[in-house]
This record gives sequence, structure tokens and C-alpha cells, in this order.
Amino acid sequence: MRFAGLITAVVVCALTIAAAILTGSIVWIVIAVLAGLLSAVGVHDVLQRRHSILRNYPLLGHMRFILETVRPELQQYFIERNYDGRPYDRDTRTAVYERAKGVKDEQAYGTERDVAEPGYEWLLQSIHSFDPPQEQHRVRIGGPDCTQPYDMALLNVSAMSFGALSGAALTALNQGAAAGGFAHDTGEGGLTRYHLRGGDVVWELGTGYFGARTQDGGFDERQFREKAADDAIKMVSLKLSQGAKPGIGGVLPGAKVTQEIADARSVPAGETCVSPPGHKVFDTPRELIRFIGHMRELAGGKPAGFKLCVGLRHELLAICKAMLAEGIAPDFIVVDGAEGGTGAAPAEYEDHVGVPLTEGLMTVHNALVGCGLREQIKIGASGKVATGSDIVKRLAQGADYTNAARAMMQAVGCLQTQRCHTNECPVGVATQDPRRARALDIPDKTQRAQRYQHATVAEAQRIIASMGLHSPAEVGPHHLVRRVNHVVSQSYAKLYEWLEPGALLDHPPESWIVDWERADPDSFAPLVH
Repeated sequence: MRFAGLITAVVVCALTIAAAILTGSIVWIVIAVLAGLLSAVGVHDVLQRRHSILRNYPLLGHMRFILETVRPELQQYFIERNYDGRPYDRDTRTAVYERAKGVKDEQAYGTERDVAEPGYEWLLQSIHSFDPPQEQHRVRIGGPDCTQPYDMALLNVSAMSFGALSGAALTALNQGAAAGGFAHDTGEGGLTRYHLRGGDVVWELGTGYFGARTQDGGFDERQFREKAADDAIKMVSLKLSQGAKPGIGGVLPGAKVTQEIADARSVPAGETCVSPPGHKVFDTPRELIRFIGHMRELAGGKPAGFKLCVGLRHELLAICKAMLAEGIAPDFIVVDGAEGGTGAAPAEYEDHVGVPLTEGLMTVHNALVGCGLREQIKIGASGKVATGSDIVKRLAQGADYTNAARAMMQAVGCLQTQRCHTNECPVGVATQDPRRARALDIPDKTQRAQRYQHATVAEAQRIIASMGLHSPAEVGPHHLVRRVNHVVSQSYAKLYEWLEPGALLDHPPESWIVDWERADPDSFAPLVH
């Protein structure tokens, strides 16, 4: 029971006051005073707006802050390993929280990482470094067929749907985006009033076409055209797959499908909402590319693109061949890493399906370069992006900009209790329970989201300036080094293969030729020669 601590304190206070009055005992008076103080603290917890967990768990919530101060004993509790063993740990979480709160996140005694451990990475600074620019860098998104290009920030809010997150959390993120001048992806759960609070919006459609859905679960062009005309919508995106569960549709448990969510998604309330694993609007790479072009037309010339977690490489190349054959290209591609994802998903998919972000980014980048398409298509990176160095590393691996989900959730109060799918989020971020969501103070969390994004991008730009570079576009694979083993380290430029412009069209490298020859613009199935 969330208010058990406060209720217990009040009851004990009342009983001890009664006992003190009846007996006149100094012991009971002292106990009554202590119980009264605890009750006062509990009431203050409910009324204060700084800490969501205390509003939802008065008195009991203080245990969390006490335990977090015992850092050495709890260090392992906070560590989560991603695919290559590098920790997304308490230090990263602390950096996110402190930046969101406007606290300096500097530390003494240097790095705690084992720099001799294989997998450790670092960026190369320059002797000829300089002060970074004060203004945030912008990435112009919009190819030759786009009439309303958009200038994207280096760090934005990644796709998180209404349903997965509360309306309060989405409102704070959207208003934070408005204050900070960055973009907010709706996720596949539909365009809602919580996404239209002043921030720039990337409207994402998944296989369920929520928000532009016909009664039989197909794509409704009329609804899409009308909603995409809103000035807040800056780009439209088609989700092919996501990092947490590539190859299967999303699932929103029935307990979280409120009437409001049901109305937004055009599905029954109280029933588990399942997105199909595949799309109805296309069956072939050629049809996919045509549909992306159609989305751009319906959106009035705004940038249109797609998001995917990379899987079979010949399918990606088939899409590239379709772009060349049709003369149509997306304005952007968002690459989601298999290690990403904030929602609940089958453990096997989270751990064993899909290409991790590093390899996925480089695959998409090289495929576009090899087909001569890279200059007109921008690439976004989504997956385990939390710090300024994360942004710069993703730029070195082929991205133009980044999106963050987990870190943005933490900026508005997420504690990673991993109860997102239960509707019992203790801080009101990932719940549809209005009593829990009320604990999230929107004005405070709005400022935190804006401060976190601003501080993180500022740090990325300072790193880039320290590397002697004037623009994020100058960051390349030779700037990022990885320790291969205890005695060998190599830059990404030497560690991985990087294609020359048009290489796949002229003379495909041996490492790509099999997938290139298997790629068919008229089928996702491989060509058999």
C-alpha cells in the first residue's frame, strides 16, 4: 500500500496522544511527539513537488534516498551490462540526474573504468583545441523531394508512446523539447494532446497505424493528412522494427489501455493492445519506398523516413536498390540498436535478436554510401545514448544525430525499477494510474528534461571542439579508438570496413557482394542465382 507509512504514523500518533492524555506519562508524550513529527514529514512528502517517489510513498520513500547513499554496497545493484560489456551504470545514471537537476557532474580521482580491458573506447583530442560554440548545432533533414526541411538537434526524445508513458511524463518531455528546441518522437502509440504542448514532434506510425487507423487496422490516409498538417508535426516516420523486440509487434497490457488510450489508438478499452509483426501498406522494398514518398506527400512535403533495428543485410540493400530504381528516398533513417528499448519485451528478443547499434549504424551508413545515397539521407541513432561522449561516438560510427529514451525518462524521474509493464511505476513516469501519475510535477520535470538535453549537447560540442573540429559533421571513424585486446588498440577507421561512395554500384567489395547480389527491390526474400 503506497500510503502505508503515512497512515501508520498518523494512527500511531493518534493512539499515543490519547495514551499521553489518559496517563500523563512522559514516555507516551515523547512517543506522541515523535509520531507527530513523522506524520508531519509524511504530510509534507505528499504535498511537496520535488520528489515523485515521496509523493507516492510518503515516509517509506525516504528509504530509497538513504540506501542510495550507501554507494559501495549498492554499486552492483545499479549496473546493467549492454551487449559488449560496457556498463550503463550508476555513474551514467548519476550524470543524467545531476544534469537534469542543474548540478555540476564533475568528479575527482579520474576514471573508474579499466582502460586496459578489451572493449574500452576513447575519443582522440587535439593539441589545437578551442572553445565550443554557444549555440546548439542543427542537422538539416530534407532531401530533394522535401519542401519543408527540419533542423534537428543533436539529441532528441526517442520514440515512447502514450500508454507506455503517462500523459504527465509525455507533457513534461514535450514542454521540455519546446523549451530546449529539440524534437519529441511520439512512438507508435498515436498522436495525442500530450504530444502537442509546444514541442517539435516526429509522428511515428507503427504496424498498428495508431492515430491514423481504419476500423480493420489499416492505414487511414484522410486522418493522417489532417493530423500531419499540424504545425507542431515536423517529420513523419514509419516504424519497421524496434531494438527491444525486432520482428514482433508492440504490446500494451490491458491494464494500461484506458479509455483515453483506446480513443487515441482506436482500439477497445481494457484489452491488451497488440501491434502486428508486419505492415499492411507494403509487401516489397519497392512498395515500402513508394509508401514513404506517399507519406511525404500526405504530410505536405515534410521530411519522411523510417526507423528500424537492422537485421538481414540483404533486405537493407534491397531497400537501397528500390530507392535507386524508383528515384525516391527517405529523408532520414533512424537506426535502433538491439540493446535499446525502454518498454517490456521478451527476454530472448532483448538479449539475442537484432543487430546492436554500433554495427547497425555502420551497416546503414555504408549501405547508403555504397549506393551513392548518403548525402541526401540523414541517419539518427537510437539506443543507449545518455552522455555527450555517447553522442560523439555515434557520430563517429555514422550517425548525424541521436535520440534518447531511457535517459530522457530518467531526466523526468524514472528510477529504473523495471515495473513499466505492471502499471505500478513508483514515480508516475510509466503508468496510466492517475493516482501515481499525479506524483510527477510537470513544471519541475519540464525544466529537468530541458536542462539535461542542453547540458549533454553542450558537453558533446565541447568534446568535438577538444578534438580540434569545428562541426559534428567532421567527426569520423578515425577519431574513435577501441581496445581490441590488452596490447592492441585500433581506430574504427582501421577496425571496420568503410565503403567508398558508389562502391556497391561499380565493384561491390567481396565482403558485400553476396548480400548485394541477393538483394531484390521487388522482394524481401533473397534472390537465388
